[in-house]
Amino acid sequence: MHIISVRQRPDYAKTAIAFFQKHWATEENKMVYEDCITNCLTSSSLLPQWYLLYDRDELIGGAGLIPNDFISRADLSPWLCALFIEEKHRGHAYASLLIRHIQQDASKLGFSHLYLCTDHIGYYEKYGFSYLGDGYHPWGDSSRIYQTSLHS
Repeated sequence: MHIISVRQRPDYAKTAIAFFQKHWATEENKMVYEDCITNCLTSSSLLPQWYLLYDRDELIGGAGLIPNDFISRADLSPWLCALFIEEKHRGHAYASLLIRHIQQDASKLGFSHLYLCTDHIGYYEKYGFSYLGDGYHPWGDSSRIYQTSLHS
């Protein structure tokens, strides 16, 4: 298993765009991932960061580290987002590899906490996240917000 940082390996940008669009985008918002990933490659900002998880040459997962996840709690940052493991690779805790890597990167960037929003209950708690409260999306839905402390 190895994790590719798209910022460090811009040659993986098109692969990352296709992966996140396939698993997270709708027809109405598919340009969000292309715009975000393409522009992060030349940005002087620390965020966003995008990661791909490979088993040899097979792409099996990905996730992002972003400044805000379209949620009302703009006072919280950074956010783990778009975590996805291909279905045939689930059940092996591969998500933990991405989560740990993103936690380490966020800590190196000087952040003390990492946040995420989800409707899953019981999943992220396995990885040290605790429920913080509810947040609200611009389109009217709400999501549970979780946080974890980052240790250097």
